[in-house]
Amino acid sequence: MSNRGGKRENAGRPAGQGKYGESTVTMRIPESQTATIKSFLEAYQRKRERAEGDTSVTEVEVGEFFIPEINDQPTLLPLYATKVAAGFPSPADDHVEKRLDVSEFLIDYAASTFFVTIMGDSMIDVGLLPGDKVVVDRSKTPNIGDIVLAVVDREFTIKTLDHGANKMPRLLPANSTGAYKPIYIRPDTQFEIFGVVTGSFRRFK
Repeated sequence: MSNRGGKRENAGRPAGQGKYGESTVTMRIPESQTATIKSFLEAYQRKRERAEGDTSVTEVEVGEFFIPEINDQPTLLPLYATKVAAGFPSPADDHVEKRLDVSEFLIDYAASTFFVTIMGDSMIDVGLLPGDKVVVDRSKTPNIGDIVLAVVDREFTIKTLDHGANKMPRLLPANSTGAYKPIYIRPDTQFEIFGVVTGSFRRFK
């Protein structure tokens, strides 16, 4: 019998010597999310490099990326038509206006949507707090005034899209303390709007 064919023992790159310094696995992801996953991995690698001594970038505002998982059977919860001052309204009061599927409310186009965790506090004045999950839709056309997920010189940031007097794009923070300055996009800046932020959500406990 031939000894040819099949995987050779100890073949391939030794574990821990790849780009990420650890073993890798094969996984299947939606084709529409390929660019998102690649960009996240690049950002993850740069974050690790900074942690090992490169402090050239101090403002890290984006954490984990998540792809939404849409169930075949939506979870429909009661949406009350009246405002609730305190306590919990009784369904017997006939105040239920309709039933709402949270995924349907947050997501317009599942194939182009993903979630990102907020890490910094540069957007707290618009209600985006550290730990919040923001909903990002890559199919939306960004307009002036939109909150966007942008890549600036290979770093992710979430800011409000604007433009200056010269009509060049700029990204505005929303933090009245003055701790963050606008990011001006110059001709030599590597810049891409990765998606439009369409919503956010958080847990309290």
